[in-house]
Amino acid sequence: MNEEKIMTLHPQGKNGVNILKRRYDTIKDFIIQTIGKHSEISFDNLTDLAVDKLSSSFDGKVVWYMVTVKLDLEARGIIERIPKTIPHKLRLKK
Repeated sequence: MNEEKIMTLHPQGKNGVNILKRRYDTIKDFIIQTIGKHSEISFDNLTDLAVDKLSSSFDGKVVWYMVTVKLDLEARGIIERIPKTIPHKLRLKK
């Protein structure tokens, strides 16, 4: 089975990773929809919600994919860290 993959980006220009596009899309959609509902959310809370909602159906390590896809979405300018928030919070980039 030859599934489509996507090379992720990193906001600091580091090397990304090659992951299955269907896994990427699942996590990406979850992140964008959840941040959209909350307008801003800490990465910890976002990850906890993802683990609760996706763990039973997702065929990968949810937390690892959350970190990887979050960095990619930052690098693509889709989401952004809110400066000076600890733990860091995220929002959709305008």
